[in-house]
Amino acid sequence: MFPTLVLRGPQPELPHHRRVPARLIIMAWVVLLMAVVLLLVNIVTWSALTARMDERVDRALSQETGEFEEFASVGVDPLTGEPFTDVASLIRVHLERQHSDDSEILFGWVEEGENAETPRQRGGASGSEGETAVEPGRIRQGQDPPHDVSADPESVAAILESSDARGTLDTPAGPVEWEKVRALPPEGAQSPAGWFVIGYFTDEDQAATRATMGTIALVSTLGLIAAGTAAWWVAGRILAPVRLVRRTAAAIGEEDLTQRIEVSGRDDIAALAEQFNNMLDRLEGAFTAQRRFVDDAGHELRTPITIVRGHLELMGDSPEEREEVVRLVTDELDRMGRIVEDLLLLAKAQQPDFVRSEPVSLAELTSDIDAKVRPLGDRSWRLETVAEGTARLDPQRITQAMVQLAANAVRYSAPGSTVRIGSALVGSDVRLWVSDQGAGIPTEDHGRVFERFSRGGRTARGGDGGAGLGLAIVRAIAEAHHGRVDLRSAPGQGSTFTLVIPVDRTIGREHA
Repeated sequence: MFPTLVLRGPQPELPHHRRVPARLIIMAWVVLLMAVVLLLVNIVTWSALTARMDERVDRALSQETGEFEEFASVGVDPLTGEPFTDVASLIRVHLERQHSDDSEILFGWVEEGENAETPRQRGGASGSEGETAVEPGRIRQGQDPPHDVSADPESVAAILESSDARGTLDTPAGPVEWEKVRALPPEGAQSPAGWFVIGYFTDEDQAATRATMGTIALVSTLGLIAAGTAAWWVAGRILAPVRLVRRTAAAIGEEDLTQRIEVSGRDDIAALAEQFNNMLDRLEGAFTAQRRFVDDAGHELRTPITIVRGHLELMGDSPEEREEVVRLVTDELDRMGRIVEDLLLLAKAQQPDFVRSEPVSLAELTSDIDAKVRPLGDRSWRLETVAEGTARLDPQRITQAMVQLAANAVRYSAPGSTVRIGSALVGSDVRLWVSDQGAGIPTEDHGRVFERFSRGGRTARGGDGGAGLGLAIVRAIAEAHHGRVDLRSAPGQGSTFTLVIPVDRTIGREHA
């Protein structure tokens, strides 16, 4: 594996003293009051939904038991018109006429008695008669409930042995609210008594209640965020005069940049003093950048100026000598012009409008770059991969960086060697790379090649290696896009420079 160098943009320095602005305090109080109110709303809503669920369950249980009691009070089989002679037949016929909900279970339970069998005459379609044995135990018909409580002896025993007519039972399908009605045989009949049981599974209703409360909690959270945002804006309007003073202090002149205001306290006045200090820091940084530009220009332009002056002073009278001097002077002036342009570009990289992002087709951008770099040198140019999709970036700056990387690849590789370029979408990043088959860069020079006026120990083929500003410009363009430059290189194995730019893009894909 090649050693990898990852270069990132400069990280902002954290303030030495954290203050609590009055604007933040106002917003915190508003948010706190809103949080208390929304908490009360959630509690009241939960109580109301729970009470409504309990009312719905109670209504369902009361309705089913009422229908059974009404049917038992009539005591006549609707099919035959004959009175029921046993509890089992009464419960069975009633269950046949019921249509329970998905969350309900209806069943009967016949107790054991001295006469476990009771004949019951039914009139069939053919008019024949028959007898049906009535056995003690459960009677259940209808669709399958979430859990068949009647088939669970322990659950049935817990319901029937309870001294209450209504209760709650835990089952694998969740809690079930139940109610039971005692069913006695007709007077004089020897058949056993029984129970009619209605159960209502509340897990589905509870899930609906929880989902509703989740929605209310989400809306409450969004409302809390909106209230905090509004409070922040209102507090900002209220504190506008203080901010005006702060902005005025930030615009003070430039004569003395060494003095600082001592900051004490944690209010807006302290923030004002801190802002004044920050203003002085910015001005001092600006002048430092200016001095750096002047120093860089003087350092790099001194040599070509000396060369031009020396040739002009020693220029003879012969036409051939004058022509040669003019050619050398012109070359040096062109190099000076390139150096000045590069230095101005690096200085502009610190300005906010250095990058002008716009939606760009990555496929078209990659194709344009490929077309522009091929005339740079006699190399075997290979377009490896093209990313499809749309990304927001500055196409001119990205093209400038890629052309610079391609020019470096030509400068530090042999004629006829392969130079590969490509682009790809990896996660939320777009990657564009240039790879050459040059001599490579030693690991200890990876960090220096991106510095100004540094060539990282590499030797260019065919003459001067340039001013050493190219890779510094590439890094400045990447950092202006909030990205970085990755370098993979080792001696004798070539170099691969990759621009990694985080972008907001549409869904794209790669194709070879």
